Amino acid sequence: METAAATLDLVLDTNVVLDWLAFRNPVGVALEQALTAGRCRWLSTGAMRDELADVIARESLARWSIDARAVLAVFDALAVRIGTPAPPGAAASPRCSDPDDQMFIDLAIACSAHALLTRDRALLRLAPRARALGVSIATPQAWLQPPRGVVGAPALV
Repeated sequence: METAAATLDLVLDTNVVLDWLAFRNPVGVALEQALTAGRCRWLSTGAMRDELADVIARESLARWSIDARAVLAVFDALAVRIGTPAPPGAAASPRCSDPDDQMFIDLAIACSAHALLTRDRALLRLAPRARALGVSIATPQAWLQPPRGVVGAPALV
């Protein structure tokens, strides 16, 4: 008898979402398949959507002709909106050196997400402290690759 795999909760930072939806990075294919198949849930807040909308409207990204409506439509369709988590106690959540990224780690810790996927160095530096709290912080590429020799790692693709 086969048991259904548990749904994995993910927090995706803005750069991962941009790589996937605006720049069509191939790692986004695996993420999208996992989300649409229900193997993963993308946890987000209104502030995360607002930040994405702000970033894709920046003049510095104009040369890529990003279809902002299409990007935000996918966000709205696939992201599960969680209310803004209560501020964690001083010891409960690692502090990010970039205040703009604090919302990602706070949400991941508050919701006991399986992983926070990011390429941001400030967030990646928090990986050991987050791991102690039960949350993995990794690049999408690293997280999607099961560790060598590990049987039963999440099969997302």
